[in-house]
Amino acid sequence: MFPPVEPYRRGVLPIGEGHKMYWEQTGNPEGFPALFLHGGPGAGSAPRDRQFFDPKHYRIILFDQRGAGNSIPYASIFANTTKHLIRDIETLRQHLEIDRWLLFGGSWGATLALAYGVQYPERCAGLVLRGIFLGSKSEIKWFLSKMGYIFPEAARKFYEFLPKNERKDLLENYYEKLVSSNEQIYGPAATAWAAYENACSRLVLTKKTSNAHKKMVNELALSRIEAHYFMANCFFPDNYLLDSICNLRHVPSIIVHGRYDIICPIQIAFNLSERWPEAKLVVIPDAGHSAMEPATRAALVNATEKMKDYV
Repeated sequence: MFPPVEPYRRGVLPIGEGHKMYWEQTGNPEGFPALFLHGGPGAGSAPRDRQFFDPKHYRIILFDQRGAGNSIPYASIFANTTKHLIRDIETLRQHLEIDRWLLFGGSWGATLALAYGVQYPERCAGLVLRGIFLGSKSEIKWFLSKMGYIFPEAARKFYEFLPKNERKDLLENYYEKLVSSNEQIYGPAATAWAAYENACSRLVLTKKTSNAHKKMVNELALSRIEAHYFMANCFFPDNYLLDSICNLRHVPSIIVHGRYDIICPIQIAFNLSERWPEAKLVVIPDAGHSAMEPATRAALVNATEKMKDYV
């Protein structure tokens, strides 16, 4: 990855319904605009996310989605839908007076990049996507109840957090706790949800990587907003993104996916590449879901370097 770099400009942008979006710019003010879309939803952006881009070439833009990171109100699910987030991206683009930009997103960030892209393909100069998640019911079901086939210890802790009579509907009962106004109820539920996701995110999870993840993740925003989106099937019909991908087939795109991604199984990336043969699919043979696994980091930096040929 490129060396750490500090923003040269940042701000908080009112985006409606009482929400205010944190954004920042790093790198070359005259460079080609590159927008980083964080995952979750609710995970928020982090300083290390700037390091996927050459700061001499790119005008690097990070922002925190509604309820996430430094955006306010924190962990809010009010007026927080995929439609709102797409509108927020357009509002930011106009605020920064950008015509076209490179979109970079992983996991939910890839979902949002695709959702924005199929609606505004003329604004997309290229896409770099990692850990494909298309927001379908089957993917949500996999996350909640099937990852335990590979990570049974983590899954057991996840469902045993709930009383026995609440385990038949994990999502509904976690959601009820996560949206509680009582910190003694939502706090432990958020910790349990985030720990489950973290445990399944890497091919090899060590104590060091687990501790690093805890420092970066806003547990409440991640768990509450993810559950909110999962309850609504990410606010679009099944197969919406696959059925709409024709809008993006002309846009230079690279998909990076870990062979052993358990959170977002590689079959989803394969299904997308079948509908989108123009996009280059790069399979990382020794990686799981996390963007920070060594081979995945290298592939993502290579992708942004390759995109220099197009942007």
